[in-house]
Amino acid sequence: MNRIIGILFAIIVFVSCNSQKVYSDFDISYSKSGGVAPVYENLLIKGNNVHYSFEGQGKKYKQDFKISNEDLKKLDQVLSQNNFRRIQEDRKKLYDNISTSINIKKGPNEGSKSDASMIIPNYQTNWNNILETFQQIINTNVKKQ
Repeated sequence: MNRIIGILFAIIVFVSCNSQKVYSDFDISYSKSGGVAPVYENLLIKGNNVHYSFEGQGKKYKQDFKISNEDLKKLDQVLSQNNFRRIQEDRKKLYDNISTSINIKKGPNEGSKSDASMIIPNYQTNWNNILETFQQIINTNVKKQ
């Protein structure tokens, strides 16, 4: 009996640890969170595999899909053209604001940026262009119930 309980416990621990792997094993991540009525939106890209999740406004979505090499190339091009690595974050603190974070773990645009403290005005257009590209990927591929 103790052996069965031990095996069940090991399976539960293994499954619970493995379920969080999708949130740490990515090449590119786009996440939006916060606000007075909290919203959480994540788009995680690893190779051509994409994991999307949304929670907020009384709704909850999760979807996995594939992204084409062409869309990945376009995303990388937009990041390069808009100088992702040079975008500067402001130091002003905002509260109850929906903020967006982008993390690139590999490639020439490797870096991490967030508008949680706003973006310096000179870089706002670049930031908006990058956000628009991520939003296009979501709008094109995610089928919300």
